[in-house]
Amino acid sequence: MVDGIGNTFYGALTHKNGAAEQSNFHNYRLIRNNEAPQTIEVYFVENDIDPTGLGEPPFPPVFGAVANALYKSTGKRFYTQPFANQLVKS
Repeated sequence: MVDGIGNTFYGALTHKNGAAEQSNFHNYRLIRNNEAPQTIEVYFVENDIDPTGLGEPPFPPVFGAVANALYKSTGKRFYTQPFANQLVKS
């Protein structure tokens, strides 16, 4: 969840002359501890299906959830990630 939130706001990877411009953490922004939610509620559904993973499935829906939360709080739709640059411009 936190990784998805961080990617939603900051996950930009740009390229120049066919190579990634971000080479390490000094120029690739990640979410910081103080920016992450203090609590996250997680529920598991009991069923007879063998588990295939618990970390990756929630990643994609986070992007839409954050976009909807931003719309509800700002009244503006956000379509292009990362959202952090658009929030500064708003």
